[in-house]
Amino acid sequence: MKKRDIYISQFDLDRLKMLIAEVRAEGRNSAYLGDLEEELDRAIIVEPKEIPPNVITMNSKVRLKDLDTGEKMAFHLVFPKDADIEQGRISILAPIGTGMIGYEVGDTVEWEVPAGVRKLEIMEILYQPEASGDFDL
Repeated sequence: MKKRDIYISQFDLDRLKMLIAEVRAEGRNSAYLGDLEEELDRAIIVEPKEIPPNVITMNSKVRLKDLDTGEKMAFHLVFPKDADIEQGRISILAPIGTGMIGYEVGDTVEWEVPAGVRKLEIMEILYQPEASGDFDL
């Protein structure tokens, strides 16, 4: 499957690269860090004010639909320290978090789970910091 272009703000890129360096410095390394680095390496980098409002950025809240079950869910994409699955706060270092960053409404996010491949359609962005004028969240 060909991956489409994704957008990352320079602000998010800088913070995510610092996060990757910190996690590695702590001696934690996983395929997820490599996956996140691959996503960042292929991203189109723009200033925060230039991020399209339909793109998932850090601290965005999105509504997703599971394409296999039809279930709808909302997730807030956060840094690991703020993650709380009970409150729908998904870490960027979780497979789904890495899979969502930079994608747009209408895109399908896929990732491997023990039972196979899970596919979620991005239905709506409920909150995006940049679109709300919050450029330093």
